[in-house]
Formats: sequence, C-alpha cells, structure tokens
Amino acid sequence: MTKLSRTLALALLAIITFATLSPIQMRPHIAEANVERALAYVLLGFALALGFPNRLYQAVIFVAVTAGILELLQIIDPGRHAQLSDAVVKACAGIVGILVGQLFVRSSGRIGEP
Repeated sequence: MTKLSRTLALALLAIITFATLSPIQMRPHIAEANVERALAYVLLGFALALGFPNRLYQAVIFVAVTAGILELLQIIDPGRHAQLSDAVVKACAGIVGILVGQLFVRSSGRIGEP
C-alpha cells in the first residue's frame, strides 16, 4: 500500500504541476476552479499521508511549499495569474488531505481490535 500511495502521490504531483503551469486553455476543467484546486491537493495530501505515514510534518511542509512555489511560477506565463489566496486554498486542502490520511492510517491499524 505504501509503494502504491507514493507512486500515486508522484503522479498527482505531475498532474498538478501540469495543470498549474500549462497555458490556461490546456488546463483540464471538471468543476469550479477552487473546487478543482482543493480536490487535487486533498488527494495529494491523502496519498502522501498513506505513502509516508511516519512523516506527517514533512508532508505538511512539502504540500505547503509546493502550493506556494507552483503558484509563484505562474508569474512566468502572461496568461496565468499568481494569487496568494489560490496558494492558501491549495495548501489548506493538502493539509486536510494529510489529516484525513493520518486518521485513515491510524484507524486501519485498530481494525479488528476490541
């Protein structure tokens, strides 16, 4: 499960990077922008929590820094805009995903116990 979760986290990171830095017309659209951002980072955080269950703080730092750096890199593309509020939504969503993943990891260890 750990190896699969790490692979999934890497794939999600690649997808998020593409969606964040590609020209706006190439970005996939499945919902409202904040919903897409939040969902992507919740999934990334969840996969990181499962893939690195003993590295909670490092996962939180990774998600927050990734959200900030990718948002700042949007300055390079004149068709995109970097906004602090977008980075905050992404970082908070990633942290929620990590927390949910940690709850899942901790509760799955207790399944079957009295």
